[in-house]
Amino acid sequence: MSIIIREALITDCPRLLELVKELAVYEKAPDQVTVTLAHFEETGFGPNPVWKAFVADRDGMVVGFALYYVRYSTWKGARMYLEDVLVTEKMRGNGIGKLLFDRLIVEAKEKAFNGIVWQVLNWNEPAINFYKKYNTAFDPEWINCSLEVES
Repeated sequence: MSIIIREALITDCPRLLELVKELAVYEKAPDQVTVTLAHFEETGFGPNPVWKAFVADRDGMVVGFALYYVRYSTWKGARMYLEDVLVTEKMRGNGIGKLLFDRLIVEAKEKAFNGIVWQVLNWNEPAINFYKKYNTAFDPEWINCSLEVES
């Protein structure tokens, strides 16, 4: 099996959204994905992109991705925020997640980010165990907050 890790292209966006929806089902929130394809493309590939992604390509089919954006910490400086990493269910267990995560680490070093931060659901044991392989620090002190802004 040949897997190529490459930067996402705008033509990958429909497939990326399929995988985002697959992730939402896995995370028990299938109705929470409300982003449109047009908005997804614009915010990733328009004049002011806010996210970047790497994809795992197997023979022309995207079977996984890692999407990040830049977060700024007044204490630490510019950091990579990993929004999502997903390998489609059928392809899990083949080392694709490691390939994607290792590429993120290279990207963080190339861009001189001082770290990578992300969230993981407390019940997602497979993901937690994966992250432990990278000597990840888990922080139980912070509470997630969210505010929906209507236009």
